[in-house]
Amino acid sequence: MPIASWTEKIVDWMTANWAGFFDAIQHGGQGTMDLANAMLGAVPPLMMIVIMTIFAVLVSHKKWGFPLFVFLGLLLVWNQGLWADLVQTTTLVILSSLLAIVIGIPLGIWMAKSDNVAKVLQPLLDFMQTMPGFVYLIPAVAFFGIGAVPGVFASLIFSLPPTVRFTNLGIRQVPVEMEEAADSFGSTPKQKLFKVELPLAKSTIMAGVNQTIMLALSMVVLASMVGAPGLGQGILSAVQHAAVGAGFVNGIALVILAITIDRFTQRLNVDAVEAQQQKSKWRKWVGWLTALVLAGSMVGGLFAQQAAAKKSVSLVYVQWDSEIASTNVLAQAFKEKGYQVKMTPLDNAVMWQTVANGQADGSVSAWLPNTHQAQYKKYHKNLDMLGANMRGAKVGLVVPDYMNVDSIADLQSQADKTITGIEPGAGVMAAADKALKAYPNLSDWKLQGSSTGSMAVALDKAIKSHDDIVVTGWSPHWMWKKYQLKYLADPKNTMGQAETINTMARKGLKADKPEVYRALDNFHWQKGDMESVMLDIQNGMSPEKAAQKWVDAHPKQVNAWFEK
Repeated sequence: MPIASWTEKIVDWMTANWAGFFDAIQHGGQGTMDLANAMLGAVPPLMMIVIMTIFAVLVSHKKWGFPLFVFLGLLLVWNQGLWADLVQTTTLVILSSLLAIVIGIPLGIWMAKSDNVAKVLQPLLDFMQTMPGFVYLIPAVAFFGIGAVPGVFASLIFSLPPTVRFTNLGIRQVPVEMEEAADSFGSTPKQKLFKVELPLAKSTIMAGVNQTIMLALSMVVLASMVGAPGLGQGILSAVQHAAVGAGFVNGIALVILAITIDRFTQRLNVDAVEAQQQKSKWRKWVGWLTALVLAGSMVGGLFAQQAAAKKSVSLVYVQWDSEIASTNVLAQAFKEKGYQVKMTPLDNAVMWQTVANGQADGSVSAWLPNTHQAQYKKYHKNLDMLGANMRGAKVGLVVPDYMNVDSIADLQSQADKTITGIEPGAGVMAAADKALKAYPNLSDWKLQGSSTGSMAVALDKAIKSHDDIVVTGWSPHWMWKKYQLKYLADPKNTMGQAETINTMARKGLKADKPEVYRALDNFHWQKGDMESVMLDIQNGMSPEKAAQKWVDAHPKQVNAWFEK
């Protein structure tokens, strides 16, 4: 059965015929997310930390462990420079959780009231909860493009079932005696639901809500693969570059957020007697005063941000070391010209789709004619190709120079008959797979997919041990400055010819933002320039600082990008 083909046809039909509906959701959702991020981000971090600590004190009832955790935890996140990411992640989780609760509780009530509905919804909920979260990202991108909206969509589907299930369970567990008592007093179905069943099922429903929020948090990293902002992007970048320290720091920030949200939601699940005992006038007034200060700070900060609004440009790129370098250099150049720059790392196919759909202004990360050949054929009619920003790029199979092999045809049993690769969707991986099929001596070899960072770690480890290793490599790349390496000759030309790295822009950019278009069109630099930035990043400098270092050292070249 051609299930895959049927599924693609259904998604294509929905994308084509419901485009207006999806666009409305995309713009409305993105507007809501931007507003929420702007309001939360407008509050000074230290003020927000104090406010959240006060709220933690108010709900803790003379227990100081949780308030202390909130204060020190949020202070640590701020100290690590992750406050903006934390705000964006919080917004994404809250919005997706609220939608799941608004949809889930009525569905759970419906299930509890109708066995037939329960029979229909139960397998659907099983499907939603057991399907890998990655799968939801594919239609999410097709429907909504990139950004927070597809992330919310995927998180909503994945996190909805617990609220539905627990609401159904809680209402079904209401004692029959209580139901009969309500009926005997002449309660209407509505009165019985709101006065008897929901209050008695509250603790079970809130347990489901708590699980929904935790599942939404678990989707943060996956959502970052389609451009959802926040801590997930930092974790994903750390995984792709095998950056243990950065991954740990972003992970700790996510743990702090998860525990904070979990403890606050648990405090909503106290019974009426305990809640009454905890009430006091000073708590009430302090709570209202703190909420008023928070609201005032959010509104005031929002107006201040709007008044200081800058020109903007959005760039997308692939999470390869070379493209991190080039995109950050161009971003720093735009910032010096007064632009607010948004950079979004994406998979290469999604990057092309995003520019073609007009959701990003452009990209300087198009490898042609080989690596991104499939994407070029699919999308080039829907975007403006501005030509090469760097020439002399190359991809191929790479080995340390101490290995006694010079051609792919010479490989026999080296490196355990394994080629260490990068992300499975990369063009160089498709070329390497083609080489395995073209060369008879590689018939029993295998291509091991990993990530760019994992490949670099494996290469470093092998060189230090003087072991054999074959990797999918390309230049420019920092590894050529750090190690003594060589490309293996490719007599059958399976890895393709020399490449160029090209710039592409969305249709209409020249009319909308002529200066941005001109800078993208004029952006050119040399392989040595890129490798110097990449090496600085590899040696521990942040991409922003490494890019700024290069920009400061080449003012004439940077200014030439913006000249008419």
